[in-house]
Amino acid sequence: MSTEQARDELVHHMVERGVATLTLDSPHNRNALSDRLVRQLLEALVRADEDEHVRAIVLTHTGNTFCAGVDLTEAAQNSGSEAATARSEQLVELLRMILTLGTPVVASIDGHVRAGGMGIIGACDVVVSGPRSTFALTEARIGVAPSIISLVVLSRLGDRAASRLCLTGEAFGASEAARIGFVTEAAQDRDAALGRLLTDFRAVSPQGLRETKLLVNHGILATFDAGRDRVIEQSTRLFMSEEAAEGMRAFLEKRPPRWAR
Repeated sequence: MSTEQARDELVHHMVERGVATLTLDSPHNRNALSDRLVRQLLEALVRADEDEHVRAIVLTHTGNTFCAGVDLTEAAQNSGSEAATARSEQLVELLRMILTLGTPVVASIDGHVRAGGMGIIGACDVVVSGPRSTFALTEARIGVAPSIISLVVLSRLGDRAASRLCLTGEAFGASEAARIGFVTEAAQDRDAALGRLLTDFRAVSPQGLRETKLLVNHGILATFDAGRDRVIEQSTRLFMSEEAAEGMRAFLEKRPPRWAR
């Protein structure tokens, strides 16, 4: 691979012993969901799922952030209605793909997860979290709502936890995430925990994995498809609002938004 190709590759793909590892590597924006990163991730997921030798897909990251959510610089530069709708539809496509792939998707994280990154975690089948992980649903703080990601996040949280975390945007750690059921395991030794899990996946038949995933995700997928159009409309409307424009400006300028007290 040339130096230019390596620089353009934001999602690395490696297969070893029946496991495809996809690594988010966009350090300049903390693995934010830019159009280019999402497109590359979609392509990598399809490629891994079509590999008959792959029993599990591991989604991980470089740096101290798994995913910071939507790329707000890109969103601010492309603020029209069509662009906002396209971003929403692209994120819907990504989350639905993770849910419906025939191969289990395991998130292996040891860093910060914010906003849209929470949606990716919510869509994954299993989540192993290291001790440096923190989580937050920060959308309301910039004048929007966790619209698209609610399709997967709300089903992973109890009603009370969802209300508090969505409304306040507060951060919480790996142990709390495991306690409320948002992640599968909070492990001091993430690599060891992941290794045990992958050993189990290698012992299961491809058909067993595919059909069981379909069975387990049937309910969440039905809710997802029923709410898709509603949350795309809401997300587009909010990102077009003046409050969202102020929230994004404040974030990019590293200052409190005008409504902060």
